[in-house]
Amino acid sequence: MISPTRPLDRLTQGPLTLGVELPLDNDWVRTDRAPSTPFGVPDMRAHAELIKQVDRLGFRAAWLRDVPLFDPAFGDAGQVFELFTYLGYLASHTDNLLLGTAAAVLPLRQPWLVRKAAASVQALSEDRLLLGVASGDRPAEYPLFGEEFATRGAAFRHAVDVIKGQADDALREGQAILPAATRPPLLSAGLSQQTPEWIGREMDGWLAYPGTPDDHIRRAALWRQVAGDKPYVSFIHLNLEEDPHAPVRRHRFGLSSGRLALMEELSAMQNAGVNHIGFHLRRNRRPLTETLEELGREVLPHFS
Repeated sequence: MISPTRPLDRLTQGPLTLGVELPLDNDWVRTDRAPSTPFGVPDMRAHAELIKQVDRLGFRAAWLRDVPLFDPAFGDAGQVFELFTYLGYLASHTDNLLLGTAAAVLPLRQPWLVRKAAASVQALSEDRLLLGVASGDRPAEYPLFGEEFATRGAAFRHAVDVIKGQADDALREGQAILPAATRPPLLSAGLSQQTPEWIGREMDGWLAYPGTPDDHIRRAALWRQVAGDKPYVSFIHLNLEEDPHAPVRRHRFGLSSGRLALMEELSAMQNAGVNHIGFHLRRNRRPLTETLEELGREVLPHFS
């Protein structure tokens, strides 16, 4: 299969590139949620306009969650829409954005269909897919899909073999998974029940959990030991304050600050070895259109 270099080259073209994590809704802090809507289910009515704004402003990538089952105990429905279906929709509504998954839960999905779905998105998006993959971390999902939580590591490895074309001896003569698109790069979210050495060897990049610059110094150093210069990606749960001089106030997985302190934080992450940061905006207290415009106008030009 063709080497998946093109999307990775675009992802890392620059000292530090910036993207967004979907859904584009600040539902975690809004007070106008309908009483019938559980916490964690975003309002997707403006999703088409917002993703077009992200594309127009020059963000490098948009990252989608894979949440096949909404569980109120966990309290997060992701972007609601099914992962690959929504990727196809986004491919037709954007021109330049890389489209990433963060991350497809491989043990819950039939691996040959994942390969076909990914190839379809690659063809429809003109090679803009970044296929983040994971073994999953919500035990309640597995019985519903007829899978074993305890054996998800082995299922993950098998799915990777299928996606990478390393299980093609199962195909009979003349059989093929179409379309014959470029294989998307694979990025693991965390270790996916594997050893660091396996992840560094078999994956094309790593989706690291959010953390401080000091956290990323340690993690990126470990990643470089097993993976060389393959991309290191992470995320920030951001509340961009209106005052550009507002200092950093840290919260779980991210921070609240004005744009000047945010730029200092991003520079520190760049120096720590991070190649790409995706902004998660569900804690953001300002209107997202306003926040995205400020990020695109005042922050992106210094990095992407």
